[in-house]
Amino acid sequence: MNILSAGKDLLFMLLLKLGVASSFAALLARWTIFRQVLFTEERDPDQKLKLMLFMVPPLFVGVFLRLGGFPYRFADLTLEGAFLLGLLGGRVVGPIGGSIVSLPAFWNHEWLSLPLAATAGLVGGLIRQVIPNKEDLWNFGPFTFLNIPKGMVRLVRRGEVSWEMLPLVGCAALELGRMVLVRATRPSWLFVIDARNDWALALVVLATVMAVAVPIKIWNNTRIEMNLEQHQQLLLKARMAALSSQINPHFLFNTLNTVLALIRFDPDSARKVVLKLSKILRLLLRKHETFVPLREEIEFIDDYLDIEVARFGTDSLEIVKQIGKETLETFIPSMLLQPIVENCLKHGLAPKLEGGRIELRTASRRGMLVIEIEDNGMGISEEKMPHVYVEGIGLSNVRERLRVLYGNEFHLEIRSREGEGTLIRIEVPEVIGTAVS
Repeated sequence: MNILSAGKDLLFMLLLKLGVASSFAALLARWTIFRQVLFTEERDPDQKLKLMLFMVPPLFVGVFLRLGGFPYRFADLTLEGAFLLGLLGGRVVGPIGGSIVSLPAFWNHEWLSLPLAATAGLVGGLIRQVIPNKEDLWNFGPFTFLNIPKGMVRLVRRGEVSWEMLPLVGCAALELGRMVLVRATRPSWLFVIDARNDWALALVVLATVMAVAVPIKIWNNTRIEMNLEQHQQLLLKARMAALSSQINPHFLFNTLNTVLALIRFDPDSARKVVLKLSKILRLLLRKHETFVPLREEIEFIDDYLDIEVARFGTDSLEIVKQIGKETLETFIPSMLLQPIVENCLKHGLAPKLEGGRIELRTASRRGMLVIEIEDNGMGISEEKMPHVYVEGIGLSNVRERLRVLYGNEFHLEIRSREGEGTLIRIEVPEVIGTAVS
């Protein structure tokens, strides 16, 4: 009964030890700075110092909880913490951090605690140095020991080393070495969890390995999440660049045709159009923002419409703007309005024999920026209306850009009557502040 009771107590204490290690890792993973340190594999001295500042204090507290009269032997993760510091920070951070963590035990006359902690940190740092690809360190997990047979087969048959086995072997060797030291010297010189038989010894070694592997597994999941988030941002930028590249050539092609037509019969107007076009090109070449203030977008549209008025004539094209002053500093996707205005001119007004009219209206309503572009052109027939969003470059491109940037938080509506005109209404969240690059 005493053996059974002792076994239960040992198992319970080891489970608590794993719980402390897991909580320690999960708590640190919530800090943004610590997450950034984890995400950077090649760490500079500042990042290594940050790593120590995050990991050493909680490990230090764990040693105090064991020594301060509390029955919290499971809270002491000196060996495991020093080994982790070496694996993540290298062969300088590991020994220094491990030595600092072990100071309370050393002051309590546990004379071997500091040398062992420094050794554990050094072993972890050397393992990090030996592994060619540092990413292999993150393959070390709680159940890596189950892959030992497979790793041995790969080593014998192919000569391939399973590098994630090195932390496993190092951690187990350190725990066994601690037990040998305690038995060869005095028990009071070094803290160790008693293992009175082989199965207890196996449990203690396994718990030590798990107390290192579980934090690595938790932090690796954090790194994977950060990596996915970074790739999603890069994908978003790539998609936006691709969509913008569809707009600019389309716009430039039509504008150059306008210049070509004007050169034949009105060189002075052609010169003015070329100046407007050069201004637009300078703006496009200088602009890298995804979002711009509405004020800048309207200035861009003014230059564009000056070119179109030169083509259609002041008697054939009338421009009316009703811009709410409160909306001028609201940010919208760059090059949002130009393809819509271009569609109004090309498909709505160009086929008309009499004069055309375009109205641009903006307003702020209930936290949303409302933009309306209306023409009195040919309109869209009921048969063509279902295909407006998917055909051509203009509106389909605008809709896709809005979907990429806002998800479901935007509204794009087209109302049209054949022979009377078309109204395009856009609602996006109202954002006033620094441009988003």
